Amino acid sequence: MAYTDDAVLSKLSALNESHESIATTAQWIMFHRRHASQTVHLWLTKLKDLPSSKRLNMIYLANEVTQQSKARHKEDFLNAFSPFIADATAVAYKGAPVDVQAKLRRVVDVWKERSIFGKEVLQDLDARLAEIDKTRPAANVGGFGGHAFSASGPPIPPELIPLVAPQQAVSKALQPLKNSLNAANVDYEKLADPATTSAALPVQAARLSGLLKTLANAEGAVTQCIRARKDLIKGLEKILATNREALDVDEKRMMELSGRRTEIEQKRQAVEMAIIGGLSAAGEEQPLPGRVSMSPVPEPDRPQIEALTPPHVQDHIQDSYDHSSSGLQAQNGQVQSVPFHGAPAAANAQPAFPTAAPDLEMLSNLASQYQAVPLNGNKKRKIETSDEFPDLGGDDGIDADVKEMLRKDSQG
Repeated sequence: MAYTDDAVLSKLSALNESHESIATTAQWIMFHRRHASQTVHLWLTKLKDLPSSKRLNMIYLANEVTQQSKARHKEDFLNAFSPFIADATAVAYKGAPVDVQAKLRRVVDVWKERSIFGKEVLQDLDARLAEIDKTRPAANVGGFGGHAFSASGPPIPPELIPLVAPQQAVSKALQPLKNSLNAANVDYEKLADPATTSAALPVQAARLSGLLKTLANAEGAVTQCIRARKDLIKGLEKILATNREALDVDEKRMMELSGRRTEIEQKRQAVEMAIIGGLSAAGEEQPLPGRVSMSPVPEPDRPQIEALTPPHVQDHIQDSYDHSSSGLQAQNGQVQSVPFHGAPAAANAQPAFPTAAPDLEMLSNLASQYQAVPLNGNKKRKIETSDEFPDLGGDDGIDADVKEMLRKDSQG
């Protein structure tokens, strides 16, 4: 593409932040280095017309072109950019977001480190940026260098405020120190070259005088940097001493708290062992308030319940026998017995007979016992009150031996 103003503006308009786009545009511009002055003029015009968010790309393009020109020892664009680079960088820096300003500061630092532009240009650039930093609100200016910290970042602790000024002095002294050292080293190497010894003595004297001045400037820069670092170290030592004292106090507190914790832990273990092992007998009888007894509550005695099973037949027989025996009475020296009333009158009923016989009395008592036993839960056997003994159905139910015994008793 032939070089025209429209072609240059078209290239600048298509520029983006990618490295490929910047490198390609820089190569095309450097190819037309014969039009370096016109290109820089168009570049500055375009930069001022762009919004602040896109001006950083124009600075990146200028950085690429100038560094490549410096590496190839082509002074065309270096000379063309030098009168305008400070103004252009200030335009891009002013009103830009904090992150964009930090990137611009990084580009300026690279120019200083590599000495892309002359000392006067770099000093003018620093002065313009510093003036812009002063006009910004104080809340947006960081403590160290103004650009390293932003309002969105964490605030500076009050303890570190005394270190801000010494740190800024060190930062400002670093760049002049680098420039002075580089110039002194270059001049010294030139005079050490054997080719320079063949020059005339007046020339050598002038060169030596210039080297002395350069070395004096470098020495002054080093002295200023040393002074700034000493001030910073003093501030750091004060903060260090304060923190050491606070550290000693904290360590003592830590030991005290650790001892208390150990003491309380031992007491807690003793109380737990007392709970597990139990208290003394007096303590168990009179428990402490709030103490819950862990022993089981004794069960009450079982109530006395009347047996539902009727007494054994033998017990009733024995009781009846004793009662009948006690009913015997003595009259005129003879034993009288209670007469036995048999069943209701019948055809073959026997007359009354004495009840002294034990066997008969036992049978009668047994019969009377069965009178009170119910047949089931709902009905009871009805017996007339006039009968003393149950109806045995005459003598048919009496055993033959018993009958014979009764007969003998009645006759004798």
